[in-house]
Amino acid sequence: MIELFSDPLILGLVLLGTVLGITVGAIPGLTGTMLIALSLPLTFSMEPVAGLVLLVAMYVGAVSGGLISATLLRMPGTPAAVMTTLDGYPMAASGRPGRALGLGVGASLAGGLVSWVALWQLSEPMADWSTKLGPFELFSLVVLALAMLAGVGDSTRARGLLAGSLGVLVAMPGMHPATGELRWTFGMTSMNEGFRLIPVLIGMFAIGKILDDLAGKGGEVEKVSGGDSAWIPLVQWRRHLGNLIRSSGIGTLIGILPGVGANIGSLAAYMAAKRASGQPEKFGKGSEEGIVASEAANNATVGGALIPLIALGVPGSVIGAVLLGALIVHGLQPGPLLFRQNPEAVHAIIGTVLAANVMMYLLMLGGARWIARLSAVSKVILFPLVTACCIWGAYALNGLWFDVGVMLVFGVVGWRMEKARLPLAAFVIGFVLAPVAEENLCAGLMASGGSYAPLITRPISLGFLAIAAILLFRKKKGSANKP
Repeated sequence: MIELFSDPLILGLVLLGTVLGITVGAIPGLTGTMLIALSLPLTFSMEPVAGLVLLVAMYVGAVSGGLISATLLRMPGTPAAVMTTLDGYPMAASGRPGRALGLGVGASLAGGLVSWVALWQLSEPMADWSTKLGPFELFSLVVLALAMLAGVGDSTRARGLLAGSLGVLVAMPGMHPATGELRWTFGMTSMNEGFRLIPVLIGMFAIGKILDDLAGKGGEVEKVSGGDSAWIPLVQWRRHLGNLIRSSGIGTLIGILPGVGANIGSLAAYMAAKRASGQPEKFGKGSEEGIVASEAANNATVGGALIPLIALGVPGSVIGAVLLGALIVHGLQPGPLLFRQNPEAVHAIIGTVLAANVMMYLLMLGGARWIARLSAVSKVILFPLVTACCIWGAYALNGLWFDVGVMLVFGVVGWRMEKARLPLAAFVIGFVLAPVAEENLCAGLMASGGSYAPLITRPISLGFLAIAAILLFRKKKGSANKP
């Protein structure tokens, strides 16, 4: 790993990815998912390790960058920064924007480092453990991951399941993994490979967001001024140590759960910090504890989400699903085979999380207020530029205008799903995991002579299915009051 990051090109890509991620994360309306989906076609001509380094650095930077506009403009640059807005902006508006930014950036670094340690220590043992899993166990694991999609974000269980099921349905057209027969192609040769991941992702998250903004009504941006220092001495972090460890741990654990994401990690850590605080009444009014909890947790979800991705091939977040596509595009197989066949790719991912977090901390301390000015860029300039990038990104995949059409169609689908409060995370992860589930089920049935019995006679498979059933059928608190 040390030799890899002694290469100036690799370090340059980490720096570039981190800067781009922070910049996009700081601009409300743009997301890390959008950035990585648009950048993936650019990595086709790169070495796999170099491409992964760039994309993972973007992931780290984008999750961190949202705190800038959340603190200074009261506009969360990313959904994960919503909780930061509650205390970051009031503190900044009271004349301490530098301290609010310093707390957020420092907590982001702490959360990133804790999750990096977990990624470093847990990914390979988890991959070794996964070698004990046969196709039936892997199928049941995917069923468990899909069951976790119920209730993603603020959606009801029904909406989460519906969105995930739609994702599974959209993954069906194309070639059957066992028989090789074509299905649901409607006689179109362009559909022989089904809907490709990149056009679907770009449409759902980029075009859909643009349509949502064009159809919505924008309000005035509230800004703050002030010039206090963002540097916080190490001695002042002592009183936040317990909060940092607790919030980073919560963020890492929630990051591991498929489909949950940084926004839920941030919310869970914020509420835990409020319950543990001696001054809970200050939360929402400029509490330092609130800023620290939110930012430590949402950055910690990055390392957590990468653990099941590289160890099991199961994405722990929407961006993880895009990175899964990047691994596959570059001919790499996530899971235990990745550790055996391409250990340099694993080392690159783990090392990039560490290097990007350190670079993020240094860059954001020095340039946060300058980056925040990007939020003033007119949408008249921004939207045509992003749309052009979307079209190029979809077309560059295979040189097919069909993919551009797919992107536009799924842009409308994503926009309408957002309006209906159907979580896009559940849809995308259902779309990505459905082929994995089908391939393993077909392999298991071929090995068992067509018998489904091993699903319940094999203990690990039965355990996964039992947990999935509990998640699906347990009563969700407050569900009766939800629409």
